Amino acid sequence: MSKIKPSQGAPYARIMGVGGYRPTRVVPNEVILETIDSSDEWIRSRSGIATRHWASEEETVAAMSVEASGKAIADAGITPGQIGAVIVSTVSHFKQTPAIATEIAHKIGAGKPAAFDISAGCAGFGYGLTLAKGLIVEGSAEYVLVIGVERLSDLTDLHDRATAFLFGDGAGAVVVGPSKVPAIGPTVWGSEGDKSETIKQTVAWDEFHAERPEKFPAITQEGQAVFRWAVFEMAKVAQQALDAAGIAPEDLDVFIPHQANMRIIDSMVKTLKLPEHVTVARDVENTGNTSAASIPLAMERLLATGQAKSGDTALVIGFGAGLVYAATVVTLP
Repeated sequence: MSKIKPSQGAPYARIMGVGGYRPTRVVPNEVILETIDSSDEWIRSRSGIATRHWASEEETVAAMSVEASGKAIADAGITPGQIGAVIVSTVSHFKQTPAIATEIAHKIGAGKPAAFDISAGCAGFGYGLTLAKGLIVEGSAEYVLVIGVERLSDLTDLHDRATAFLFGDGAGAVVVGPSKVPAIGPTVWGSEGDKSETIKQTVAWDEFHAERPEKFPAITQEGQAVFRWAVFEMAKVAQQALDAAGIAPEDLDVFIPHQANMRIIDSMVKTLKLPEHVTVARDVENTGNTSAASIPLAMERLLATGQAKSGDTALVIGFGAGLVYAATVVTLP
């Protein structure tokens, strides 16, 4: 018989607060056209993107995360010292070790929480949210800070016509805490490793170190293959998340998909047959694809502008490099 005392966690978990940070520099399509042979019309029609935010030298992964985290903690009505764990999803922190989560935890004054990074691309926020829920229910933390942050401008090849216009920078954060009622549904997540080559870094860090090629490693993708996968397969995953939470499309208030591409978003709305009353996040138009940061940034904007309100039921889904995905239904803070 085990001598280990049972965990004393909360029965459920919920998102208590949200915060976002967008770099001050706004980059219109005209800037992108300086290095690729394209047009503003083509970029808008293929992606829905008109502008994106690019970080300055001072707007580091840590600095943007600290700003977003401060807003989320204040929104949750707790103090930094109450944070028991910090989870950061990013692919653009260039140090293999230590995790950037430890630096962020220190800078926000969180004391000595557990702190670690995860790499799940554009699905990273969903992965982090699921881990946070588990920590709270299991009893390892009372409040968990989940951050999605990227400086993808550092990993963008501005001469690559397929990707130069896609990516932006920013940070989004949420505080997850205890709840007496279900407020974060079961997560439908997974991976399709046979498609790992469709979104990837052009040169591995060890190859870069050994050969020192002239071009710094960048993100590249097979656009059509990714588009087809996202449109046809992710709608199925989104439906599975609705079914797992016992939520019908007509019961939804808000849909917050990963802000990858406006055509993907519109296709998913159509495939899921979402009613007209459902508010759909389309932050990609002015923020671009910020990978792990896109869902919390879009969530923050919807709440700040009044397009969504506290207590709304929202379906969130992220998908990207790996290929990986995560979808769940949440109650908005």
